Amino acid sequence: MDNGTSSAAGPSTCHRHRDRITYLRCSRCERHICGECSRDSPVGQRCPECAGVTTRVVPARSIRSGMTPAVLVIIVISVAAYLAQRLNARFTIDYAHITVAVSAGEWWRVITATFLHSTGSIVHILFNMYALYLFGPYIERQAGVIRFVALYVASAITGGVAFQYLADGGAVGASGAIFGLFGAVLVGTYPLRHTPAGAARFRQLLLLLAINLALPLLVPGIAWEAHVGGLVAGMLIVGAWQRIPPGPSADLARTLVPSILILAGLLAVFVA
Repeated sequence: MDNGTSSAAGPSTCHRHRDRITYLRCSRCERHICGECSRDSPVGQRCPECAGVTTRVVPARSIRSGMTPAVLVIIVISVAAYLAQRLNARFTIDYAHITVAVSAGEWWRVITATFLHSTGSIVHILFNMYALYLFGPYIERQAGVIRFVALYVASAITGGVAFQYLADGGAVGASGAIFGLFGAVLVGTYPLRHTPAGAARFRQLLLLLAINLALPLLVPGIAWEAHVGGLVAGMLIVGAWQRIPPGPSADLARTLVPSILILAGLLAVFVA
């Protein structure tokens, strides 16, 4: 009996809506699903039947940006830090990522620099906070507050480690963490690229990536090393999440993935 799937790669009909051609498959039962039936989960798209049993779901058609708790807190901290920098230049000197200072044992600079931004232009913080607002809530809703924060911090630290080992001098900015979000969305929405919501996320992501990849060629002094480190971290974390089988220990396992990367990054900073 035809169940709406196909053994060959390519489109078929949704198993619930036989008049709709689709490329999507449920990541659990592998039945074809259309964009309306697709449910996002930390391990890819699911059909309504599988999603209702194993995951906390958000319908793909209703995915949208909007403020979430962790994103709001990060934005508030970043803006407050920026204002402190404008009021007292010493604040930047004390908490920026300065490679010689980190090598001397001030490891916390790898983290604190994430909440600082260049005071020479407001564009730096505006762009990073806009990217956080655009992509952060989507990830936070899917992964949960704790795992989102862990992913953000892990990406920031990994970007800082890359800067520490590949560059010399000083750096500020959330770009490593933001690129971690880019990597997370890139991997997480890849299976949804044929749905309206997934296609929209890809267009937004590709535009921001193109701008950021071009900036080091146009503007000197941009810490591209942190960008690359954060991007790789976000892709690795979500890629690992997608391979964790469903079960009672799945949430704990997903929390451990970025936590391990955080510890590994801090260890790399200690021995730098």
